Formats: sequence, C-alpha cells, structure tokens
Amino acid sequence: MPFIDQFTDLTPVNVVVNILDVLLVWFVIYKIITLIKGTKAVQLLKGIFVIIIARILTVFFGLNTLSWMMDEVLTWGFIGIIIIFQPEIRRALEQLGRGKLFARTNLQEAEEQNRLIEAMTKSVSYMAKRRIGALISIERETGLNDYIETGIPLNSVVTSELLINIFIPNTPLHDGAVIMHKNLIAAAACYLPLSESPFISKELGTRHRAAIGISEVTDAITIIVSEETGAVSLTSNGDLHRNLSMEEFETRLRKVWFGPEPEVENSSKWPWRGKKNG
Repeated sequence: MPFIDQFTDLTPVNVVVNILDVLLVWFVIYKIITLIKGTKAVQLLKGIFVIIIARILTVFFGLNTLSWMMDEVLTWGFIGIIIIFQPEIRRALEQLGRGKLFARTNLQEAEEQNRLIEAMTKSVSYMAKRRIGALISIERETGLNDYIETGIPLNSVVTSELLINIFIPNTPLHDGAVIMHKNLIAAAACYLPLSESPFISKELGTRHRAAIGISEVTDAITIIVSEETGAVSLTSNGDLHRNLSMEEFETRLRKVWFGPEPEVENSSKWPWRGKKNG
C-alpha cells in the first residue's frame, strides 16, 4: 500500500527529522497557548472552535446555505482577527524578539522575586491596617501599555515606602491604579477598564470592578485594598479572591506571580510577617 510504503522507505535521518519537526510544531503550539492563556484571546479561540464545529455539522447534515455562511466567516474572519488583535500580536512579537519566551529563572531572579513579594506584602499590610484604599495591577505576559499611558509615568523601583506614599489620601497620585511592569512601577493614577459583568456583587465598589475588568481582558494580577473596610482582595484570570489574610495574600500572590515559594528564606528575615491585619 502506498501509505505503508511512505513509512518503510524512510531512512534513519528522515525519521529523526520528522520527529524534530513534530516536536517543534508542538512546542510552538504550547508557547502560543501559554501567551494567550488568561487573555481575551482565549474566548476568541473558543469562538473559532464553535464555528469550525458548526461548519462540520453543516456539511454532515447537508445545510448548504449555512455551510456557505460558515465558509465566508472563516475566510474573512482571520483578517478581522488580525485587525482587532493587532496590539496583542505586536506585543507577542516584541516578546519573541526580546527572547522572553526562552528566559530562565536563576538565583538572582529568585532574590528579586522575594524582594518584590516583601515590598508588596509590607505595603499592603500597612495600608490595610489604616484603611488606605489602593489598586495595584501587575503586568504579566499581556502588555498594559495602553493603560500605562493613561497615568503619570514613574518608572521607579518598587519599594513599600513608595507604594504607600502614592496611595496616601488627597495626594496627586492616589486616585487611580498603580501599574507595575517587571520590577518597576511604570505609572500611577492609571485608568483601568470597569467590568460590565452583571454577576458582580453590588457591595463592591469601583476599585473591585476595575480590578475584575482588567483581569477579564488581560492576564494581569491586581491587588485591591478597600478604603471602607481595609479588606485585601486579589484578582487573576477573571477570578476575585476577597478578604484575604496577609498570610493568604502573600501565598496567593507568590503563586500566581512567580509560582511556588522557594525554600531559601527564613521568616525571621521579615519581622513584619505574622502581624495580624488590623
């Protein structure tokens, strides 16, 4: 049989090349899925799968008119996708050009991660005790440049003192969100998109609605400190985690931001740890 002959005629070199070819294809698919995970592109991908399944069903049941409509959607839909998602495609290509897809964590990065977690937890603990309202969004894979441009640029090193100072009431930068890019505070007083979900509790205010909104369209992590109650909440991938203790907040923040906590730190190094949230 011709199909069987295609495999029996392969040389060892061809076998290795074909295996590498398949592995590279799967690697590219994996990286694409990693890039769009937690973004609005995931919903788009689900919609494409629905259209493809509908197209197959129209052929199976002989629905010619509907089949023609599906063909038109698939033909012109990809052009529409490129136009609508041009910013996301551009940012993905920029990340690829910077070699970010192949970056590896080393000891220096782990130390920087611990420093960032310490600064975030210390500042949030301080503001929660004093009921200072705060909204902090942390950029991950999906770029937040569109939202950074709505605020006041800072490009400052992340410290707990600076974060606290920004959100002190009646100061020029306290109204709006702080957006972090890598290990820097990119901008303050930024505007985030408000969620339009009808399922959000009516008791949640603008900060929580903005935090949910940005998590629905990007993979950003957003931290909220309630001005009314001092409660600490966190959003990620469209999920809202409310009324977190400081231990829960630190654990969850580290997990969604960097992954499991490395066993290299002693809690005595951070004396502010373990204090109850007032």
